Amino acid sequence: MSPTQRPAPKATPLFAAYGLATRVLAPVAFRKVAAKLRAYGLPETRVGERKGQASQPRPNGRLIWFHAASVGESLSILTLINRLGEMDATLEFLITSGTPTSAELIEKRMPPRCRHQFPPLDHPTYVRRFLHHWKPDLAVLVESELWPNLIVKARASGCPLVLLNARLSAKSVANWQKRRDTAAFLLAQFSQFITQNQKTADNLRSIGAPADRIRPGSNLKALAAPPQVDTDLLAQVQSDIGTRPIWIASSTHDGEEEHVIAAHKRLLATYPDLCLLLIPRHPERGDRVEQMLQDANLTSARRSRDARATEKTQVYLADTIGETGTWYALSPLVFLGGSLREIGGHNPFEPAHHGCAVATGPGTFNFSETYADMIANGAAVEITDAPTLAAQINTWLRDGATLSAARTAARTFISHQSDLLDQTADLLLSQLNS
Repeated sequence: MSPTQRPAPKATPLFAAYGLATRVLAPVAFRKVAAKLRAYGLPETRVGERKGQASQPRPNGRLIWFHAASVGESLSILTLINRLGEMDATLEFLITSGTPTSAELIEKRMPPRCRHQFPPLDHPTYVRRFLHHWKPDLAVLVESELWPNLIVKARASGCPLVLLNARLSAKSVANWQKRRDTAAFLLAQFSQFITQNQKTADNLRSIGAPADRIRPGSNLKALAAPPQVDTDLLAQVQSDIGTRPIWIASSTHDGEEEHVIAAHKRLLATYPDLCLLLIPRHPERGDRVEQMLQDANLTSARRSRDARATEKTQVYLADTIGETGTWYALSPLVFLGGSLREIGGHNPFEPAHHGCAVATGPGTFNFSETYADMIANGAAVEITDAPTLAAQINTWLRDGATLSAARTAARTFISHQSDLLDQTADLLLSQLNS
């Protein structure tokens, strides 16, 4: 019997138990997420979206619904939506994402014929209410947003489902392999899987995804537009720093700033006028990072307080959101955090779009194939600690030819990835029209 002739997996007792549990727990979860949305200053009409209560009308015509987890995933699909809109001017789009920050950034960059809502919590009633209002013609879940009630009820409504940019951690794979019948049931609801890499394709097959529906692709974040540059801010900071050399440590976490600070102090011995632009991954850690700089006897200026760099500023602390593109335009020497600890790494496509040379730690399992390709092609270099980080930044500062080669490699890498945009759009349109 061929794979396409096999009977579809049936709902399991575990899925039924999950459905019962969500009926009990979702109202409690709603109170927590509602409190966060209200604290952010959102009106009640938007808070109600987490119960599937739409705050906007459904547009006429065919609607493609994209669901993403948070900021990075949400922004990564905007270029794809733009391309789909260019290919078919009759299409309408809905984006759902769970955080107020992602909503704010999406609405600033919203493509034509697009709107944003918060997704319903995975309660059968909330999901049913959401689907009844929006009636999507195609649902595209981005990365690893696998909510069982949402998946099953969306497919039962007649809506094709695609898992785009599919990514599964080793822990998730191990957990699903213990519950393979339930995994197979949920994955059978999807008509297409477009994975980040071959490893994810293999992982999906290992937990029961139909092999004939899996299409290895590229990381969707490579297709996103470069982070925006605030030209006025860029000119101001360039004027403040002047001709001083500068390097960037971006998306750093607790346990990484210590290495960055130690590397900067080593570099200052050779380049006494060197400036470090330090971008914590979580801006709310600004106070903590500022204290670390003080403890290290480094002078700093803090962006969130509108402080400006001077000739004496050794570290410019950019503890803000949404300005990373401006910083990458300021300097092509970038250490990308989330990698000196086992965090998984952060998006290397953003600095590569700006032609930046990237230094990374070894803990990049979320982008393992991406970093492997970048390192193999000279667009990135792996470091392990403060001394190796300092040595790499020193190489790029003193050797213009080496830095230029790394920057060219980064741009070439991005251009190859971007060729897949039309291919991804065509795959989605084929599902919409099937």
